[in-house]
Amino acid sequence: MATILPSQSSSLSKTSNEEDHKDEEIEKIERIYKSYKEVISTLSKEKGWISPHLCQYQGFWFDPTYNLAGVMFIQQHFKPRPTDVLLISSPKSGTTWLKAIAFAIMKRTSYNSMSVVHPLLTTNPHDCVPFLEILLRTPPIADVEDLPSPRLFSSHIPYTLLSESIQNSGCRIVYVCRNPKDVFTSMWHFTTKLKTNNLPCSSLSLEEAFDMFCEGISSYGPFWDHVLGYWKASLACPESVLFLNYEDMRRDTPIHVKKLAEFLGQPFSLEEESKGIVQGIVELCSFENLSNLEVNKNGTLHYGIKGDVFFRKGQIGDWKNHLTAQMTERLDQITKEKLGGLF
Repeated sequence: MATILPSQSSSLSKTSNEEDHKDEEIEKIERIYKSYKEVISTLSKEKGWISPHLCQYQGFWFDPTYNLAGVMFIQQHFKPRPTDVLLISSPKSGTTWLKAIAFAIMKRTSYNSMSVVHPLLTTNPHDCVPFLEILLRTPPIADVEDLPSPRLFSSHIPYTLLSESIQNSGCRIVYVCRNPKDVFTSMWHFTTKLKTNNLPCSSLSLEEAFDMFCEGISSYGPFWDHVLGYWKASLACPESVLFLNYEDMRRDTPIHVKKLAEFLGQPFSLEEESKGIVQGIVELCSFENLSNLEVNKNGTLHYGIKGDVFFRKGQIGDWKNHLTAQMTERLDQITKEKLGGLF
């Protein structure tokens, strides 16, 4: 019989204790998500856009299949770092573009924007900058604690649902908003495209979806409450919350790329500007370039959705091709009442 030396015995005991601790953590996580499932089952429901239902949680509507459990876990257990960067938006407000720009800015010392090995040339922006609530939507959860700083995440979580630990962490939050008429139009087309991905999307007519959007019943909606939360936060804490407008970014992208870099604590030097680094990022992250990349035309994201559903037109004012005069008037009136002159 082999003899186990004292040092070997200690090592085996340590390994056993580590495994026991790991099992306890797994069981703890499973209990947490089971409790979320129980809470979700009691929430008010309405017909969903993608999955069969949306659930109302703390004043906003969420998809119980794809994001709500992740939102709850972030509220209660996510540990922010002062160096974290959160890119946040209401869905279909320019999220993909913002991800690409922020990623290119923060990684520019590692990857030249004109380099053939740049990750954005081979990886969808949503895989470069993951949605935090999707990473944490179900056990076993992704181990975000092991990611090196500065961590770059994205989210659609409303500001009022962010935990105090996040709000007070000193992390930087970048929010992009977009004209609600284009948001709705993009959301409608996005939902339609997802049907080709064999997802259980609800069958909503354009008119039915429009009524739901106006009533605030859309993923992470009401849209206006979402925007207003971050607008107020940007006024109260401009050093930690940057509020961007999609239309302004489209009209003068280089200025906003430099503004974003400065907010992130990584301003462009005069030498970088003279070398065309800013313009290189603008061109790398342009809708025209990203949408024509093979990975974004025919690739699939790590959670199974085809990359091309995130690229349609990226235009300002495409709503004019879809909304009637009556729809336009209704949406404009709601926006005026909710947001005043913000748009």
